[in-house]
Amino acid sequence: MLPFFIVLFLSAYQQWRRFNDLKIEKGKAELELLKSQINPHFLFNTLNNLYGLIVEKSDEAPEVVLKLSDMLRYTIYEGKEEFVFLKNEIVYLENYIALHKIRYQKNVDIFFNHKTEKDLKIAPLLFIILLENAFKHGVEQLTKDAYIHIDLKSNGDIVTFQIANNFEQEKKHSNKGIGLDNLNQRLLLLYPKKHSLKIVKEKAVYKTTLKIDTK
Repeated sequence: MLPFFIVLFLSAYQQWRRFNDLKIEKGKAELELLKSQINPHFLFNTLNNLYGLIVEKSDEAPEVVLKLSDMLRYTIYEGKEEFVFLKNEIVYLENYIALHKIRYQKNVDIFFNHKTEKDLKIAPLLFIILLENAFKHGVEQLTKDAYIHIDLKSNGDIVTFQIANNFEQEKKHSNKGIGLDNLNQRLLLLYPKKHSLKIVKEKAVYKTTLKIDTK
């Protein structure tokens, strides 16, 4: 028969293991839920735009179909992975930008600079939330001179994503929203104490800087 203190220790250890396993499973479930909450309005808008291009028999219609197909495939398959190559995230963002450019009848200055390590990996679908916000609260609200400037770079294991856009000062531009709440929760689960998210709003410019230690 085992001594009482050993039995007590084993019981406490088993309880700790069960608690830890439940905590891990809870984190995984929360991540899946957060991923599923990515705003679907972009898909609906793009499909409506595609319909218009087809009716007009535009040469841009096949390009829209291919890019939208690539984005859906990435969201459904790559989005389920814990980590993906950063270069694949870049292609995803570029497709998103290209589809938005086709949508707008106005001139929009969009600049995406990226210089990163080829084999670096990161959790998928983080940056898209900030890009969506830049379009929603900036480009879509302005009638002219709208811009989005994006800079994505890596320094060793540190990835820095910075995005700046102008917006209509007369309209309320809140830092809060489901998208940012989603992003903050995912960052806390995926990169606890290994990330920083800084938002600066000056005059008519909204700038967000996200740094992630991928190590």
